[in-house]
Amino acid sequence: MENNGDNETNRNCSTEQDQDTASESGGGRISRQPSEASCYATEEDEELAQIHLGPKWSIKEHLEKDKDDESLRRWKEQLLGTVDADAVQDSSREPDVKILSLTIISNGRTDIVLPIPESGNPRGLWFTLKEGSRYRLRFSIKVSDEIVCGLKYTNTVWKKGIRVYSSKQMLGTFSPQAEPYTHEMAEETTPSGIFARGSYSARTKTMCLCTWIAATRTTWTENNPGMRFLGCSYYGHPDACDYFKWVDPPLLHPRYKSVINGLLRNANREAVLEKK
Repeated sequence: MENNGDNETNRNCSTEQDQDTASESGGGRISRQPSEASCYATEEDEELAQIHLGPKWSIKEHLEKDKDDESLRRWKEQLLGTVDADAVQDSSREPDVKILSLTIISNGRTDIVLPIPESGNPRGLWFTLKEGSRYRLRFSIKVSDEIVCGLKYTNTVWKKGIRVYSSKQMLGTFSPQAEPYTHEMAEETTPSGIFARGSYSARTKTMCLCTWIAATRTTWTENNPGMRFLGCSYYGHPDACDYFKWVDPPLLHPRYKSVINGLLRNANREAVLEKK
């Protein structure tokens, strides 16, 4: 690894084994075979290692920018919906994302509606499902103050301390509004068989990526006064999301930057066609 003097560490690790030695049997030479290994514990850590910060604009600033461009104006209205810009014009506030309830939908039985506790940690046995049954999860999500970009859902299930299942899905981008959103997940099947029966524990997280329209804020902490932490509203509690790591400076994910650039290109192309 290298340190370039700006407290930024090059985390791209690679190892090379020089096999440029003569073979004892045939006298031939074996070419060098470089190999690469990641230094990151998870895929999320590796993705966040090469991100760049973009400018933070409030919703009101976005609406006022490029007013004369009819195509961009319609695109912004489609993205923001009926949001009241005057009610969320304070750009210093971070988006407030709250998971209000979780509904389990299964054919042949009444829907199970589970309100999410304020702490996000329900106690005791929360619900029971029949083995081999098909079900879907439906979330009720409340978004306020700012646009949330790249809201991501992850679910990890354990049985007797052993991780048996893990999934993640991108929920999308949500603008603030008075009414809660509902998002329904794809259908899944509960495990079956004698070894699958029993009690399970799960940890579900919703994580927002800080991109383009500044879905999260930058906060200072007493423990690390010289660094900044990118935190998101996880169950309504700022900075409780452990998806973002300690970084200096805060950065922007390139994947979503390219997506937004593509949307802008499409909007410009649409404007050109209209002029013709």
